[in-house]
Amino acid sequence: MANSKYEYVRNFEQPDVLLPNTWIVVRIDGRGFHKLTAKYSFEKPNDRRALDLMNAAAAGVMKELPDLVMGYGISDEFSFIFHKDCTLFERRASKLTTTIVSTFTSHYVFMWPTYFPSVLLTPPLPSFDGRAVLYPSVTNLRDYMSWRQVDCHINNLYNTTFWALVQQGGLDAKAAEKELTGTLSSHKNEILFSRFKINYNNEPEMFKKGSVLFRDFEISSSAETTAPNPTSAPVPSDSATSPDIAPPAPLSKTAAEKDRKRRLKARIAIEHIDIIRDEFWDQRPWILSGKAP
Repeated sequence: MANSKYEYVRNFEQPDVLLPNTWIVVRIDGRGFHKLTAKYSFEKPNDRRALDLMNAAAAGVMKELPDLVMGYGISDEFSFIFHKDCTLFERRASKLTTTIVSTFTSHYVFMWPTYFPSVLLTPPLPSFDGRAVLYPSVTNLRDYMSWRQVDCHINNLYNTTFWALVQQGGLDAKAAEKELTGTLSSHKNEILFSRFKINYNNEPEMFKKGSVLFRDFEISSSAETTAPNPTSAPVPSDSATSPDIAPPAPLSKTAAEKDRKRRLKARIAIEHIDIIRDEFWDQRPWILSGKAP
């Protein structure tokens, strides 16, 4: 950049580098999606087309950013996880967040005709906002993911019951909301089954558990005979984040490039499964290790 008398304005740019050795979660949310769902007559309580579109856009983000180790989405929200060893954009919060938001939004708008082929997308167009949050330990990260999945279940059970009362029970929105005030999960399940013959357990898993995105690596049989079974590998402990223990040495440039290529080639899996219990993490140790197997 050429020097000029105006270059001093660069001094107003403040650094926003995120703390090292911490998990980075960039969570995006749809802006004004209540109006958008009404404008395009989304099905209630869940529109499968809209959720599939969200998942497709998220998969597009995962493919473009191999540094991402995982994603989790519900409704008009998606969380993207960078490993604590991530150095993308020198860990600048603004760059990471805006890249995720803009990439996701572009994929969402581009793929809209695929999932809503007979619905013309018109201004105001869908848009998303985002924030970056740091979590120092594996426990904190898993608790965050558990929080989002529990929220998915709570919100979906409420919405399923609410819309059953409105669409099948003949109540208006205020009356349905009043009837559900103070009810527990058992009460909502009872309303669904006794009045509308709906067994909540039989609802689609995507609606109840949300969508989990991760890189599904194929491990060759030869690798399995010479290396430990990845499903039995230990999950990194919180001790790795202790201030008294130095983080592991970074990969060499050659090793890092090979790791990146393996990530780019990996299939982006989209599952609707439990991420609260240990089973999910034990079977996919590369998510928390941050290293492609």
